[in-house]
Amino acid sequence: MAQAALEGVSGVLLDLDGVLVTSWHPLDGAHDAIASLRRHQLPFKIVTNTTSMTRRDLLLRLEEAGFDVGSEDLMTAATATAAYIRAHHAGARCFLITKRDLSEDFDGIEIDRDGPDVVVIGGAEEGFNYENLNRAFQMLMNGASLLAMHRGFYWTTDQGLMLDAGAFVRGLEEAAGVEATLVGKPARSFFDAAVDVLGVARDEVAMIGDSIHSDVTGAQEAGIRGVLVRTGSFRPEQLEDVRPGPDAVIDSVADLPQLLGL
Repeated sequence: MAQAALEGVSGVLLDLDGVLVTSWHPLDGAHDAIASLRRHQLPFKIVTNTTSMTRRDLLLRLEEAGFDVGSEDLMTAATATAAYIRAHHAGARCFLITKRDLSEDFDGIEIDRDGPDVVVIGGAEEGFNYENLNRAFQMLMNGASLLAMHRGFYWTTDQGLMLDAGAFVRGLEEAAGVEATLVGKPARSFFDAAVDVLGVARDEVAMIGDSIHSDVTGAQEAGIRGVLVRTGSFRPEQLEDVRPGPDAVIDSVADLPQLLGL
């Protein structure tokens, strides 16, 4: 059951994994929530740190899962990272550790395993092997910069919680004595870009997510309202030491229309 309506929201950001889908199975009420936003002409963006697929493949999977969304509705950590590299490391060669080949999302950026200027870490699963991590470590020791598409330590699948990229980013930082630049959620730059494309006032945007840190706190620090769902990676203990806490907590995205008074 959703709590009292959250007033004054004119734009919505939605996390993907754990909010709309789990292992690409739509969560109950997810289709209706998207349909309600469209019906009431409330602009929204799906904002995801998922790096296991290209943006194009993510859209295909969303379509297969029955969601009425297009390319204009999706913003990914990979595309945000590519934009960051073009702006801050123009002409750089990049060593990319991800599960899938994301080179199409890095159009115009040179991907190089031998002498890069930037090491980029995304979700890699089996790609987090000794060879790749040691290569990245040596590059960092030789002066390469470290970019993290996200710092999540785990995500939710139909098999339970799975270890994610944050643990490996932390290890590389400690080993090489460097600090990664975060580009995906909860980076302020990511939320700023999402607000810009929504085209509504920052304080009228609500971020809906299952991670208290990546979604809710990150959004709030960017001046956006944060709504936590009790699905996906949510754990009750996440709320114990977080102040001021979410602007709202709902059982699932199925409660979003009621929360927004739609």
